[in-house]
Amino acid sequence: MKRRATLIPGDGIGPEITAATLRVLAAAGAEFEWDEQLAGMAAMEESGTPLPDATLESLRQTQLGLKGPLTTPVGGGFRSINVALRKEFDLYANVRPAKTIVPGGRYENVDIVLVRENTEGLYSGFEGIIGIGGDPRAMAQSVAYTTRVGRERIARYAFEYAVSHGRKKVTIVHKANILKALTGLFLEVSQGVAREFAGRVVADDIIVDACAMKLVLDPAQFDMIVTTNMFGDILSDEIAGLVGGLGLAPGANIGSKCALFEAVHGSAPDIAGKGVANPSALILAGCMMLDHVGEPSRADRVRKALEQVIRDDNVRTPDLKGHATTMGFADAVCRRLG
Repeated sequence: MKRRATLIPGDGIGPEITAATLRVLAAAGAEFEWDEQLAGMAAMEESGTPLPDATLESLRQTQLGLKGPLTTPVGGGFRSINVALRKEFDLYANVRPAKTIVPGGRYENVDIVLVRENTEGLYSGFEGIIGIGGDPRAMAQSVAYTTRVGRERIARYAFEYAVSHGRKKVTIVHKANILKALTGLFLEVSQGVAREFAGRVVADDIIVDACAMKLVLDPAQFDMIVTTNMFGDILSDEIAGLVGGLGLAPGANIGSKCALFEAVHGSAPDIAGKGVANPSALILAGCMMLDHVGEPSRADRVRKALEQVIRDDNVRTPDLKGHATTMGFADAVCRRLG
């Protein structure tokens, strides 16, 4: 029986890498009944809004989605569509795995999963412009907040993920030496959750700037990271850079009632339509989606095939210093799947 899921191809290179991903998932025998919907600039052009009600309703019904990169319209008061989706469906956990695939780089054995709180902190959207005297834009302010409930559920998600995926250590990343209230509460609550997993998962903590430095000096010392919204946004891109860039970086946004999987890179309008975009990030996001619906063996087959295509067959898109087209790469993965 096919599982229903919402499909949002996205903008720019989104439709190209989405088509490639669907080809690979079909070759692996994954059975989804896709409800294709629009968001971003494609939706704006068709319906006048970057996030149509039909798209939201589809996700409410399927509770499962695969999403290409989106472009948020400039001006007009539009907030980030990705942030809006996270808020709408309370997708509180952002999961960003990074693993070395391309051989010959500086780091050969990176295998890190970062879990980022996705709905609170500085990205919560409480901001504005304040006029002072005769200057209507004299001051800008953004308000960050955190809740004990929000901190506990993201910490618990990270440690439960570690147990279920055979991970040995979770590093809590914070800035409690300066942001004593905001990230102090995060550290306190996370350490409390960590004590519940003593003997099963090792826990330590580190200040965010020290973490950023140690990641580039020796990423092998990290297994899993759990951190706040903004710190996770920055560190996850840094970690992606350790393994070859955002073209290899999938992401999952998990809530209690909905899960949305995505390529975390942008829509790259400069190469849209040229057939050279790397579909790996979205293919790997599809693997995370298969894991989520209880098909880890199928997901592992796709991951193995993709790695073999890059490592052994040397079939790579231009961002990985190769010459393969988007669909050429997908076809190579399909051949490996047999």
